[in-house]
Amino acid sequence: MFASRLRTGFLSTLAPCLLLGLLSYSTVRANEERVDRLTKSALSLDVDPKRGAAIFGQYCARCHGNQAHGNASRAIPALAGQRFAYLVRQLANFSGGERDNDTMHGVVAKSELHDPQTWVDVAGYLNSAAVARFEKTGDGSHVALGRGIFHEQCAPCHRADARGDDAGFVPSLRNQHYSYLVNQLHQLADGARHNVDENLVRFLRSFDEQDVAA
Repeated sequence: MFASRLRTGFLSTLAPCLLLGLLSYSTVRANEERVDRLTKSALSLDVDPKRGAAIFGQYCARCHGNQAHGNASRAIPALAGQRFAYLVRQLANFSGGERDNDTMHGVVAKSELHDPQTWVDVAGYLNSAAVARFEKTGDGSHVALGRGIFHEQCAPCHRADARGDDAGFVPSLRNQHYSYLVNQLHQLADGARHNVDENLVRFLRSFDEQDVAA
């Protein structure tokens, strides 16, 4: 009888946990699908880079700089010259909570920025902006290791020259600050981007600090 009561108690505890797990998974999937739909909808819109420049200057330049060259000391990315579709996708991700960053969540929560038309306008401006010429680099340690890892594991998606994929959803890694790249390797491994490929997350979790630095 005791075993029966124990089994019944275990099942009564397990059932709500399973239900919560299913509901959580369903919510995650619905959110991912919503972000996918918003991204697709945004990419079908006409682009106004001049409007995008004005919006960037008003809401984004304080952190990313007037020329969108970022801030290496604060690990804020350079956005100038980044792939158009990737920028749109990331704005959709931030807006939909699919990427963790409290500062960005606060920015995209503003009514003018919580809008697909704004995403494509800002992305159009940034994509055409002149890239940073003096991005912050590392100290040169383990460059050969980094080159080997990149060309063997990363170049198939990011391309050998790190320009990103032809469709534009895989980011360019060129002209980017070293501090930001290191930060994002850690963030990706920690799951801060919720809809990236699970294989990429597992791969990055296998890195030690020397691999990340390299």
